[in-house]
Amino acid sequence: MNETFELETDYIPLCDLLKYCAVTDTGGQAKYLISTGSVLVDGEVELRKTCKIRAGQVVTGDGFEIRVVAQR
Repeated sequence: MNETFELETDYIPLCDLLKYCAVTDTGGQAKYLISTGSVLVDGEVELRKTCKIRAGQVVTGDGFEIRVVAQR
């Protein structure tokens, strides 16, 4: 799954982004996925569940890629 997410604010917490983009069904599943080291932000493993994701960053994992862009 390749998706582009348009930010409406300055940032979105990583766990919320995964849930919003339907990578996981719940916030709990998103937090677990992050804690296993399966989520990368800009190519680096990210273990902070509420890491602030900002425009210009790319979140990837097994079977998904989310490009975060600023609101137009």
